Parts: sequence; structure tokens; C-alpha cells
Amino acid sequence: MNSETPYDVIVVGGGPAGSTVSTLVAKRGHRVLLLEKETFPRYQIGESLLPATVHGVAHLLGVDEELKQANFTIKRGGTFKWGASDTPWTFDFAASRRMAGPTSFAYQVERMKFDKILLDNARRNGVEVHENSPVLDVLKEDGRVVGVRYTDEDGQAREARARYVVDSSGNTTRLSNKSGARREYSPFFRNLALFGYFEGGKRLAPPLSGNIFSCTFEHGWFWYIPLSDTLTSVGAVVHQDAANLVQGDPEEAMRRFIASCPRIADMLENATRVTEGVYGQLRVRKDWSYCNTAFSAPGMVLVGDAACFVDPVFSSGVHLATYGGLLAARSLNSCLAGDVEEKESFAEFERRYRREYGLFYEFLVGFYDMHQSEDSYFWQARKITNASVPDLEAFVELVGGVATNELSAVAKVRGAFEAHSQHLSKLVEAGLGDEEQTFGAVPGQILEQGTALQARAVIGSGAGEGRPLEPGGLGASPDGLSWV
Repeated sequence: MNSETPYDVIVVGGGPAGSTVSTLVAKRGHRVLLLEKETFPRYQIGESLLPATVHGVAHLLGVDEELKQANFTIKRGGTFKWGASDTPWTFDFAASRRMAGPTSFAYQVERMKFDKILLDNARRNGVEVHENSPVLDVLKEDGRVVGVRYTDEDGQAREARARYVVDSSGNTTRLSNKSGARREYSPFFRNLALFGYFEGGKRLAPPLSGNIFSCTFEHGWFWYIPLSDTLTSVGAVVHQDAANLVQGDPEEAMRRFIASCPRIADMLENATRVTEGVYGQLRVRKDWSYCNTAFSAPGMVLVGDAACFVDPVFSSGVHLATYGGLLAARSLNSCLAGDVEEKESFAEFERRYRREYGLFYEFLVGFYDMHQSEDSYFWQARKITNASVPDLEAFVELVGGVATNELSAVAKVRGAFEAHSQHLSKLVEAGLGDEEQTFGAVPGQILEQGTALQARAVIGSGAGEGRPLEPGGLGASPDGLSWV
């Protein structure tokens, strides 16, 4: 068995969590090995993103422009047939002042394309990526994780050692228990998802045509995600007591579920299910929410679905994965530089990660009360997040991934630069490009930009992102990649 030269960090899993943490650690000049058991592009579910990922983490990774060029469907909010009202209701990300302007949208993505963009970006940033290389176990010495045992692309057994190991290998991880943590399942969210893909489904009327549409029916709820002008991801998330309907014939179960939900049946009236290629099968997945008792151990951290998972109704999966990857990268960079002790650094990572997970979980418990109105859901979001903004704005900030203000500073700064540059371009074209006329034309906009720029270049210590969560806690460095 071959043993390789030690790395600073070994990352297990090349999905959004693994790509994020590996890239952000490599950006600080550390030697990073990423081991992925499959070969990209590969299929994955979780296709609806949040603005916090698109304008926050993606900006730090340096892929925001590449995502823009990929022509993914633009998602400006969400539309729900949910709760006491029989009339669908819609929220827009623009309702939040933290996401207003050029950053008030996200994307609906084909994960095969999105995940490959992130993994290829990790390579460009110096991460040593090995695909088709499943990790079998971790190496331990004196109770500390010091490396991994894996099989390389040629089927050879290998060992690799590092100062830290990151488990981002998803919900089927075989490594998370090596940290000494236990996976604790929610007694409330124990659902089953049956999903597939359709060509030719209807779209909501513009400007809502790119929105995810979530619709309840007698057995649970449907997601309806427009991935392109013609391709739609459709899934039925059913309660545990309806799971037996799926066990026999998935085709018949899907037909029955669609027939039980008139609005989805109408959207799919002239559609045909894709039956060939990577999207050609109906898939079943347990959507049981869970959270590990610990997200770290000496020499090891857990991110993404390896750490926690919450019901997908608000598309929080990729957000929690990339946000967890960002937090883990900060802790690893701080430890590798010797700036913060491992115990303190990992505690900050876990405290922030659990808080974000907890916001979604606590809100979703109340959101599943179908007897409430949308106004009640908005009020509940403000109560849970302890926000000082109106109810609707608190709701939008929570489901947009910026309720903790962790990533809104990035989006705000980027949005300010974009808005200002666009405005200047128009003035130059009109021959009005001098400074006095610029500031006189839109004083409110310039003042807002000035406030945003106080966030420092990306996520500075002056922004909400940089501040400690509690007295004595750690804050983010000016570049957002470590703790101070």
C-alpha cells in the first residue's frame, strides 16, 4: 500500500461543499487533495439555489461570472400553493433590502453542470483533484484523524496523510461516525421523495416563469422546478404514512400523486416524462432531516449532508453545503496559519453552522402547519430570526439564506459595484460622466452604495459578516477566508 506525501487538507467528496472548502483553503496557498468517488459530470438532486450561494459564496470562489455565462434559469423568488389559502402566493427576493437590486435572484441549475463548474474551479485554484477515487476509511493516531485510506483511479489501495480531513461525502457518508458523532434524525421530518423529469411542462406567467412552484396535496407537496425553457424537475414529497404507495410501482405512484394535485396536473397537461438518459428514470429518496451530534473532531470536520440535512421545501441544501464549506475553510485556514487554536476555531465553525441549520429547521416545523396563512408564516420568520425588519422581509431573508447577515455583505458590495458601474456607463454614453453630475443624479443610490462599501472589499470586519456572533467569539478576516 502506497503512502503519499502529507497534505495540509484532504477533502472527501467533490460536490458543492467539498469544492467550496477545498478552493477557499487552496486560495490561501495550502496544499489540498480532493478525492471524489464518481466521475464528473454526475447526476445529483438539489437544483434550486439561493441568492446567498449565487452572490455570496460563488463570488468568493470566483465563479459568479461563469455561472452567469452558463445560462441557468433565473429564479427571482418562489411561488407557493400552501397553507390555508387556496390561492397561490409569491415572494420575491427583492423584498429584502439585503438582496435588493442586481443581487435579488438565484438560479435553477442542472446539478451535473453546476457541480462540475465548482469542481473545475477547484482545480484551477490549485486543488489536486482525483475522481473515481473512493475513500474507504480515515487514518487515526492517538485519537486524532491524520489521513485517509482510499482506492485510486487504477484500483490501487493508497493512503494519504494530512493535518486535517474534511468529510463532505454526502448523506451516504461512511466517515462521519469516525469523528465520534452520531446522526440524530428529526422525529418531525420523515418524508419520502419520488421525482423525475418532464419535457414541455407549462411555466408560470412572467416574471414568475423561473420561480420554483411548491404545491401541497393530500399526501404532501410537489416541487416544480423549471431547469430550462422545456425541462422541468418534478418531485412529490410525501408523508411517511404514504410511503407504501411508492414502494410497489413508482410509475403508478407518480401518476396517482399528479392526479391528486390539480395544479401540478394542469402544469403537466401537455408534458411527457423523460424516459432516456440521465434524467430518464424515476428516483426515490428518503428526505429524513437529521443533524450530527458534532460537526468536528480532532483533525476532522464535517460539511454538507455529511453533517446535516433539512427538508428541501426552501431549497436550502446547496446553501447549507456551500456555507458550511466557507465556515470550515475559515477554521482550517486559521489553524494552518497558527492564528487561532483548533478547539476555538472549530467551535466557531460549528456554532455558526448549527445556527444557520437551526433557523431553517425551526421555521419549517411551523411552515408545515397547513392551517396558517402566508402572513402567519412571515410573522413566524421574523420571530425566529429576531429580525427588526417587517415580517415579509424577514421571511425573504430567511429563505434567501441571508437571515444571519453572514453573506449579504458580499452580495451588497457586488451589487453596489455593478449598479454604480452600470449607472456610470449610461452617464458616459450620454456625455455626463463628471463626478458632480454623477452624484447629483442619484444621491439615494450613491448613499446606499457608500453604506455597502463599508463592508470592505468582499466581507470585511465592518460588515455583519465580520462581527462575532457573541461576545468573545471570532469574526471574519477582511477577505472572508479565516477567523480573527
